[in-house]
Amino acid sequence: MAPCTFLYKSDPARGRLWAEVFRQQLPQVDFRIWPDVGDAAQVRFIAAWEPPPDLATAFPNLEVLFSSGAGVDQFDLAALPPTLPLVRMVEPGIIRGMVEYVSHAVLDLHRDRPQYRRQQQAGRWQPLPVVPAHQRRVGVLGLGSLGQAVLARLVDFGFDCAGWSRSAHTLPGVQCHAGPDGLARFLARTDILVCLLPLTEATRGMLNAQLFAQLPRGAQLVHVGRGPQLVQADLLAALDSGQLAEAVLDVTDPEPLPADHALWRHPQVQITPHIASMTQPQSAAEVVIDNLRRWQAGEPMTGLVDRIKGY
Repeated sequence: MAPCTFLYKSDPARGRLWAEVFRQQLPQVDFRIWPDVGDAAQVRFIAAWEPPPDLATAFPNLEVLFSSGAGVDQFDLAALPPTLPLVRMVEPGIIRGMVEYVSHAVLDLHRDRPQYRRQQQAGRWQPLPVVPAHQRRVGVLGLGSLGQAVLARLVDFGFDCAGWSRSAHTLPGVQCHAGPDGLARFLARTDILVCLLPLTEATRGMLNAQLFAQLPRGAQLVHVGRGPQLVQADLLAALDSGQLAEAVLDVTDPEPLPADHALWRHPQVQITPHIASMTQPQSAAEVVIDNLRRWQAGEPMTGLVDRIKGY
């Protein structure tokens, strides 16, 4: 690969770990961490959580923009140069972390652990009926790399699994539904709903009263997509009415929630601070290096974003 500058604009501590991987594997690349840009005309690649402003003007020779995270909803796609390739992060650490988090959350709900924690606080010893995994219907919204990996693990546990996405998929051991017509059927058969959708205009506010009403009464929610997909007032109403029994939220809007927000104190809500899955610096840098080599060879890059779809 010809000498050039790669600019990293995200967490500096992680950036220093990226720099070491680049030093070992692509020593000819001048790896810089924002705001140390060097000669902006030499910057051909940028990895960022939020990109610098005025990319086209500030970096006239920029070839590819990489997201340092799995999503790209933090980018204003309309403000990016229209022909600039945008690549989201698809790396093993993100996938493993999400599989761990969702598996834990689903098993926790499946075995009634939230209710047992409340009973413990009340000093009450009361066994609850155990439902076999094959009788628990789990549904995952979103069948990208994360959704597929999560479903593969849940199938291994013996759950009755289904998935939904905009386009049709075929996955081993999973009932796959697609499009608007398939959504109602998917929701009607789902006891534990996992949201792993990307944030787009179509998914913003999607987890609302209308959707909750299509789930079986007493269904449970694991939300690991993006905060703006959830209508919080509708969730609270669904929990208070009994339409939903429990909710696990790793994402909120805003993040963090205000200290006096009702979700913090609701007894049927568990909140974690957007930690379900995070990129691992070593493997993330290696994935980007592999994509740089693909780009140089004229091969498709892993995680290339479709601007029309938004992911």
